[in-house]
Amino acid sequence: MSDLTTTVTRYLDIWNEADADKRAAAIAELFTADAPYIDPLAAVEGREGFAAVVAGARDQFKGLSFELHGTVDAHHNQARFQWGLVTEAGAEPVAIGFDVLVADEAGKIKAVYGFLDKVPAA
Repeated sequence: MSDLTTTVTRYLDIWNEADADKRAAAIAELFTADAPYIDPLAAVEGREGFAAVVAGARDQFKGLSFELHGTVDAHHNQARFQWGLVTEAGAEPVAIGFDVLVADEAGKIKAVYGFLDKVPAA
C-alpha cells in the first residue's frame, strides 16, 4: 500500500468518524492548515471549513458511510479515487464521487477537489 493510498484511507475514515473531536484531531493530523476542499456543493478553506463540510454531510446522510471503490491511482504527491456512499459495506451506493487529493512533501493533504458522479435521489 502506497503512502497516498494510506492517506486516502485515512481521509475516508474522517468522513465516517461519528465523534466530532476525533474527526477534528484526525483532520489536524492529516491536513495542512489552509487546505482547500472544493466540490460541486462546497468550496471551503482550512481545517475548520473542511470539518464543517464533513459534519454537514454526516447530518444529511445519517447511518451511511463512505467506502473506497476501486483502487487509488497516485503519482507526484497526488491521488485520484472513486468513493461510494453506502448503507452497508458492499451495498449499492446512493451516491458516487471522484476525488483528487494533493499532498505536500510531508504527506499532509494540501488540497482536495471532488466531483459527483451520482447524487442521491430527492
